[in-house]
Order: sequence, then structure tokens, then C-alpha cells
Amino acid sequence: MSTPEPQPGIMAIAPYKGGESKIAGAEKVIKLSSNEGAFGPSPAAVEAMAEAAKSIHRYPDGHSPELRQAIADRYGLAPSRIVLGAGSDEIINLLCQAYVGPGDEVLYSEHGFLMYGISAMAAGATPVKAPETDLKADVQNLLAAVTDKTRLVFVANPNNPTGTYLTEDEMATLRDGLRDDIILVIDGAYAEYVVGTPGYTDGMAMVHDADNVVMTRTFSKMYGLGGARLGWGYMPEDMASVLNRIRGPFNVSVPAQAAGLAAFNDTAFTEMSRAHNDEWLKRTQDALRQLGLFVPQDGVGNFVLVRFTDEATAEAADEHLKSRGIIARRVAGYGLPDCLRITIGKADEMEAVIAALRDFMGANT
Repeated sequence: MSTPEPQPGIMAIAPYKGGESKIAGAEKVIKLSSNEGAFGPSPAAVEAMAEAAKSIHRYPDGHSPELRQAIADRYGLAPSRIVLGAGSDEIINLLCQAYVGPGDEVLYSEHGFLMYGISAMAAGATPVKAPETDLKADVQNLLAAVTDKTRLVFVANPNNPTGTYLTEDEMATLRDGLRDDIILVIDGAYAEYVVGTPGYTDGMAMVHDADNVVMTRTFSKMYGLGGARLGWGYMPEDMASVLNRIRGPFNVSVPAQAAGLAAFNDTAFTEMSRAHNDEWLKRTQDALRQLGLFVPQDGVGNFVLVRFTDEATAEAADEHLKSRGIIARRVAGYGLPDCLRITIGKADEMEAVIAALRDFMGANT
């Protein structure tokens, strides 16, 4: 008897694997593998989610009107151009579902977010990677990789796991070099950490000025709501209309909407989190460079990419960290087998990381 067969290309997808969270035999674990907020969610968000639990027998309003309006008011956006999703990766999936199919190509940089390729293949399209230069997306390489089959271009700005970013001028060059029928998606998952960085753009103005640019954001990083699954996209109104036709009618839960609104409004908490990240990102980068390790010069976000001499050394460093109860992220799946990505955690956690790597490098020199 024949058995049901999935759509072509589905079985070729390598399933996404999140960061590890447990170490066998370890009672206390410092988890720095998933770029989660160092301090967790705002207390206001926790309280709002608990209150919302009292009404979880009610279906949510899939348009998330209160949260959508709050986002629109803060940034001066039209609410009708905002689409909420169960994480920004749902917006990425919806864009691929709506705009690409068999025979189409989805383009992104060499070390870009793994979900770009997964979402492309799930829609039957072909993922295409453009080479990076010095661990940074290269605009000219991206443009050179465009073909008549290209339909979507994803750029994470800043990029995970490298922490590098394209400037406003570079992003404008990329946008201007794309055909009008190609959608440029600017993934701003870490944009909240880059506020005030010279030359950086979160992409909002580019969406205003073009009919083929989308910006996505998430509540999983700065706002500490990774477990709630909440994100949003800002796009031309006709594209928002398309995504609202295919998303699940109740895709963002009642508790997620309530927690997101409370976290978004707790600006004191986010400012504290940003200041802590600014301090410990630099302190960690400086300390690791002093150990002779390579860290991208302009790395931003809430994580540090660390390059070792070879893959074996990176594996040994990972095991050494685990022996101290610290979980980093192996990034071989991103084409960086000689690197680890380490999330910025609390002060004592980062001191533990630095001390562990200092011991490791001392024993391996």
C-alpha cells in the first residue's frame, strides 16, 4: 500500500534546533545559548499574563488591537500596516507562504538566520546564500546573487549569530538595487539593542518609502518573552492584507498579547536591560580579545560570537564551559564550526564565562 507523501522538498529540511538548556548531572545551569533576555520578562508582563489567564477560555482577537495601537503610537506607524504573529518567525513563514513557491528563490546572507532557508523550503522555494565578507552581509554579493527567480531577500540587521550589521547607506544601496517585484525583509530581532548606534537603521523609514520592504521585530529578546511567542511585522498595507488572510485567526494568544503590551509599556525595565547589555557586551568582548580570541570588531546585539583556532578547539571550549555549568551555542549549523555564540547574561554569569574561558585558554596555550 502507498503511504501519504509530503510536498517535495519537505524531507530535505534539516529541522531547526534551539539552544541547549540542560547539562547532565548539573544542578545549576547558566543558560547562555538562546539569546534570551538576561533578566527575564518585566514584572509587569508577568502580572499581566497572570491576570489574562483568568480569561483564557475566550478566543483572542487575532488583530491584537491594543498592542498594535501601542506599537503604532510609539513609532508613528499606521496600525493597518502592522501584523502580529506568534514570534517574528511566524511573520517570516507567512511571507514565504504568501509570496514564494516552486521555482522561486529566497536569498539571504551566508550566516543568516536558519529559519529563512527552512521557511523557503517549506513553501517549495529554493534558498540561496550570498557570501559574506568578514562575517558581515555583503550588499554587492547579495545583488550579484539575484536572478529572475528571486522573490524574497532576507537581511537580519543586526545579524545573528555574527552580531554585525549593515549601515543605513548600505541598506539603501541594497534596496535600490533590487527589482520592484522582489520583497526586501529587514529582520530587526535585535534592533532594540542597537538604539543610537551610528549609521544604523531599523528599517522603518525604508518601509515608509517603498512598496516592497517589510520590517520584522520580536518580543523574544529585549522584552524577555521568548516563551510567550510574540512578534510583529510592519509592511505595505496591501501586504498586510495578504498576511491577515492566511495567518491563523487566533494566532496570538490572550496571555501573549497582555504580556506583550505590559512589557512594551515598561520602558524603565527595557532601559535597565539595555544599559546592562551595553556594559557587559563591551566588557565581555574586551576580555575575550585579551585572551587572544577573535570577536567581530563591530559586534552588537545581546550576544558575542567567539572564534577559536579550529573546530576541535571550539568543541573543547564548549565542553569546558559545560563542565562549569555554562551552556553556550555551537553554531556549526550556521557554517561557523570554529565558533561559539554566548548570550549576555547577568553580571555574575558573564564573570563566570570569562573566568572559565581564561582557564581554558591558559590550559591550551
